[in-house]
Amino acid sequence: MSTHFLMDIAIILIFTKVLGLITKKFSMPQVLGALIAGLILGPAGVNLLHETHFISSMAELGVIILMFSAGLETDLHELKKCGKASLIIALFGVAVPLLGGMVAAVFFNQNIMENIFIGVILTATSVSITVETLQEMGKLKTASGTAILGAAIIDDVLGIIILTVIISMNNPLSPPVAIVLLKIVAFFVIALISGIGFYYLFQWLSQREGKKRRIPVFAFAFCLLLAFAAEKFDVADITGAYIAGLILCNTVSSHYIGNKIEVLSYMILSPIFFASIGIKTSIGTMNGEIILFTVILLGVAILTKVIGCGFGARICGYTKDESLKIGIGMISRGEVALIVANKGAAVGLMPQRFFAPIILVVIITTLITPVLLRMRYSRSIA
Repeated sequence: MSTHFLMDIAIILIFTKVLGLITKKFSMPQVLGALIAGLILGPAGVNLLHETHFISSMAELGVIILMFSAGLETDLHELKKCGKASLIIALFGVAVPLLGGMVAAVFFNQNIMENIFIGVILTATSVSITVETLQEMGKLKTASGTAILGAAIIDDVLGIIILTVIISMNNPLSPPVAIVLLKIVAFFVIALISGIGFYYLFQWLSQREGKKRRIPVFAFAFCLLLAFAAEKFDVADITGAYIAGLILCNTVSSHYIGNKIEVLSYMILSPIFFASIGIKTSIGTMNGEIILFTVILLGVAILTKVIGCGFGARICGYTKDESLKIGIGMISRGEVALIVANKGAAVGLMPQRFFAPIILVVIITTLITPVLLRMRYSRSIA
């Protein structure tokens, strides 16, 4: 039995953590460091590491645990507070980038489903980067800050649902679209019904057992089961993982579960996932056409969020200044877009030549969002 994977893991962990600390020194999210580490170690860099079955499997576990954590951290009360306004902003924040990404891809690719998927990637929003920036400035509880938080959460839920539909439709062995949609609805119904039972089960376990180690173990097992069940209903496994987190986010032990899951994620799974994105990225094939596509896609990624979310905010009665802040706050794609892109690559919806442009768009939008937010808020008092 080969033990070469041990060296691969050691290299990934060292490089992702070191570069993560470097990016943190520049007030940037550590996920950027992990992504850059993968680019350096993979074919785009020194070509030290290559994608293997083990790395792919561990990366899949990494994305599942990331979505589970996202569900656990979702504030349902905050989501209800934003309510109608956040929903409208999110709808425009999904529709406009989806259409913009599709149109941009049409000029460079003839496959309709792949072009739609490019649009799906652009619907994503990384709320963590924006929230961290707003917290540093003391603006998270402003009208625009609250709207950004609520809309970003809904944004990602809508994006995951669209991703699930697209993946199902792309499978040549899948039944007609109506049947696929019926199966998706059936999954959500079953998840809701079973979720109620598991919610009360975990509440009972928490009261009976207290903060015992077995509760996070059961929670992670529940996440994996729901992710597996999702696949059986032609739904993306990350959707099942996210729903599992949502089900448990208001339980007594949710914070304790989240802390333990975060350790597992931080120690090994998340670094491998983000590094794997860089490892499978090759910029050697980026000719003039792909560079042009990257520039256009970046412009579309920025403008569609500012215009779409800003317009939605104006409809809801926000001022022009608040609407612009909301639009800027939704620009960052971060880890959410990486998760979607990785899932698309796994099912054949992401052309290999478009992978590097997506990575570059994610990096640049993540870098510029905090800068643009600080500039915008510095010009006003709200």
